[in-house]
Amino acid sequence: MSGGELKMLIVDDEALARTRLSAMVSDIGGWSVIAEAANGMEALELCQQERLDVVLLDIRMPGMDGIEVAAHLCGLEVPPAIIFTTAYDEYAVKAFEIHAVGYLLKPVRRERLMRVLEQAAKLGRLKLAQLTESNPELGLRQRISVSQVGKMIFVPTETVIAFCADQKYVRMFYEVDGELKEGLIDDPLKVLEKEFAADFVRIHRNSLVRLGAIELVERAEGTQQQVRLCGMKQPLAVSRRHISVLKQRLQN
Repeated sequence: MSGGELKMLIVDDEALARTRLSAMVSDIGGWSVIAEAANGMEALELCQQERLDVVLLDIRMPGMDGIEVAAHLCGLEVPPAIIFTTAYDEYAVKAFEIHAVGYLLKPVRRERLMRVLEQAAKLGRLKLAQLTESNPELGLRQRISVSQVGKMIFVPTETVIAFCADQKYVRMFYEVDGELKEGLIDDPLKVLEKEFAADFVRIHRNSLVRLGAIELVERAEGTQQQVRLCGMKQPLAVSRRHISVLKQRLQN
């Protein structure tokens, strides 16, 4: 990436780190630091307001870590290039190299910054999933982003009741002040099942539900089983393939 003024956002919870990075970027030239953010939510709000070319993103931040921020950024219509900054040791950094994710090891050196900016590439969902798999302590989302009328809203995961496949998308059902809401997301059910395995259970190839929201498992017609979920009027079908796992999870 060379030539022209490309727009950059610097995200780090340490003000000194942001200042140092901004100064180095200014020295390199060709980039314009249009804003700085001290946390993940602030970064996401800025990315919705302005189309950015690259985000220098710290991984270890309180509240929402950099991996979760990156997951939301990947959902933007035109996502920016993402370059992680990290204080990880050599073993952990190896995961970034294997999956070709841009990274800068702290303390960031000017020469390394120049090289990574030149080679900056957009971070895809697959690479992000691979990175999270290599570092399971990172990236468990506390919120799920939903696009509504051109704007991204963030739904706390603890309010989600169910995920149901809907053609190319997944329909997410969640509660807001006791009222059931829904929105379309493009995360595959398989990915959601793996990420939220502790709290959700697959009941059908098309449905994933929160264990704590299940009020009743009952027989529908014939041998068909169904579940009734707190806050949802319509029951969801349980396939024979998944009924034994569901009952086991409920017993545990």
